[in-house]
Amino acid sequence: MPGMLAAQFTALSLSQSPSPQSSLRLAIRPSLAARARFVAPRTAASAAAVSAKPAAVSSPLIEDRTVVRIGLPSKGRMAEQTLSLLKSCQLSVRQLNPRQYTADIPLIPNLEVWFQRPKDIVRKLQSGDLDLGVVGFDIVSEYGNGNEDLVVVHDALEFGHCRLSLAVPKEGIFENIHTMEDLLKMTEWTEERPLRVVTGFGYLGNKFLREKGFKHVRFLSADGALESYPPMGMADAIVDLVSSGTTLRENNLKEIDGGVVLESQATLVASRKSLHKRKGVLEVTHELLERLEAHLRATAELMVTANMRGNSAEEVAERVLSQTSIWGLQGPTVSPVYRRRDGKVDVEYYAINVVVPQKLLYKSIQQLRSIGGSGVLVTKLTYIFDEETPRWRNLLSELGL
Repeated sequence: MPGMLAAQFTALSLSQSPSPQSSLRLAIRPSLAARARFVAPRTAASAAAVSAKPAAVSSPLIEDRTVVRIGLPSKGRMAEQTLSLLKSCQLSVRQLNPRQYTADIPLIPNLEVWFQRPKDIVRKLQSGDLDLGVVGFDIVSEYGNGNEDLVVVHDALEFGHCRLSLAVPKEGIFENIHTMEDLLKMTEWTEERPLRVVTGFGYLGNKFLREKGFKHVRFLSADGALESYPPMGMADAIVDLVSSGTTLRENNLKEIDGGVVLESQATLVASRKSLHKRKGVLEVTHELLERLEAHLRATAELMVTANMRGNSAEEVAERVLSQTSIWGLQGPTVSPVYRRRDGKVDVEYYAINVVVPQKLLYKSIQQLRSIGGSGVLVTKLTYIFDEETPRWRNLLSELGL
């Protein structure tokens, strides 16, 4: 395990003026007068903003910069998966020198790539030094601190899945603690002896526990090896990112029901000021969104082609539409299959093309066979472009355009 960073206890009174709750929206947008609104992919906590630290103040937009800047994770699995996704969208990142923090995407000449730590991507979006960024929703939520300038353009890039969750020891005074309600009812927590929670997510952790009704909590800030704090007697619980839960189990810790703070995955985030004021940002965002949406939708679908005997295209289409798994996107494409018989061109078979979800592939093949389908071919898809991507319409609406 990495060495523990220096830590310091910060006492937080959780009994003071909880913030009103707000609804889920596309942008993280409490203003100087409003509270935080998150577009969470299945957020477990409500979007009430209760800050454990002051929100970052956005700097004015730097007007003299003409290129559009996007921040990408600089290290680790998130960085690899980001580059892989962009490559799958025909947007390969070209980095001439691996020691440099800058790169470009040849197909978008006005776009400058900057490799940054995830938390710095969020900070630089707020300061105006970046226009776009790919970062986990957990980082946006923690370091965005309810800044109204942050807009989540795409909330589900389908990698970097994890959850921010509270965990406690399996044994000792927590042996029979299985829910957040159980934890709240423990008489051990007093003003003199508060529940000690170690986390790298002080803003989200504080807001979550306040909403759950906890009044006596003390937070210990740390960035690594959080699982070691409870066994060492330095903390009672941790709030940390969890993927499989293996590390928790190996350190004799357990998650409890109701203890998930939020669900997270990679997101595409933008600066509202940049979208409104910097030339080219809206156009680049549109292209990125179109490519991402089309590719991500296609990865969940397959093209199925089969031949089927029939008297007419209409008669074959009726048979196909009688099976619910093979309706396709708007409906099946039915085309005549021409062949020569006795010196004449004749139609006995029709080719059916339908797009089906990958998870329903075998069921779709069974249904095709049941109505006379044969010679079934299955093809992977790269893109499915809609007439207009729904997220683009949502973004324009959010921006008032």
